Amino acid sequence: MITFPNAKINLGLNIVGRRPDGYHNIETVFYPIPLCDALEIKRMDERFPSEVDCDLKVTGNAVDCDEQKNLVVKAYNLLAADFSLPRVHAHLVKRIPSQAGLGGGSSDGAYMIRLLDERFRLNIGIAEMERYAARLGADCPFFITAMPSYATGIGEILAPVDGPKGNLGGYRLAVVKPDIAVSTAEAYSRITPAQPAKCCRDICRQPIATWRDELTNDFEKPIFAMHPMLADIKRRLYDLGAVYAQMSGSGSALFGIFKQEPHDIATAFPGLYTAVMEL
Repeated sequence: MITFPNAKINLGLNIVGRRPDGYHNIETVFYPIPLCDALEIKRMDERFPSEVDCDLKVTGNAVDCDEQKNLVVKAYNLLAADFSLPRVHAHLVKRIPSQAGLGGGSSDGAYMIRLLDERFRLNIGIAEMERYAARLGADCPFFITAMPSYATGIGEILAPVDGPKGNLGGYRLAVVKPDIAVSTAEAYSRITPAQPAKCCRDICRQPIATWRDELTNDFEKPIFAMHPMLADIKRRLYDLGAVYAQMSGSGSALFGIFKQEPHDIATAFPGLYTAVMEL
């Protein structure tokens, strides 16, 4: 059985408070985009010699990670602790860039929960799958339904949003990612948490033409200071005609939203990862 874990972008991202546990409370809108990995599982033959119950192979984009530490395997082990699961072969084909702020790893883990639930008829239910996903990572619960959501807490508390879909229908999205690894911990250290002037959920309900002046990602200021190339990419996306451009999450991917199909994105950003898709 195969599924296609999708990426996400953040529409606005505000750091609103520091928690006693050392984490930060945020406000953001998670929005799913049609940039996907592929994940397949097959039941392992009882005679197959394997030292692990979830035999994962990762191909496609290079991922610097021990496969047994991948969230796909962690998701399997999480459910195997509570359910009687057979041993499986898993094949993950990576297409979503890593260290990008696009949620690729989180999506893979959440979709593994979904896949195991469907394949082996565990009948877990969405709410319980979200609770399992939250144990994998803060943004993992979003990918259980992968529907536009307003996220609070550390990103695990989700509520539906109705604004972005109507605003973005028919628009094109361009994603640009340089080969830059962002230190999220350092970026957090340079942010003073504060409530935004207006909630990103409310801004996303407004016409997209208003977003440029109001919808903000608090990570941009410190991370752009550390990596000026990211600020240049954002400016270039606006120069190319984007109606809105922003860094996703803590980067290093940036996106531009266009009314029409943007041309020559790959040419404008030579040597960088680029992708264009319809929203």
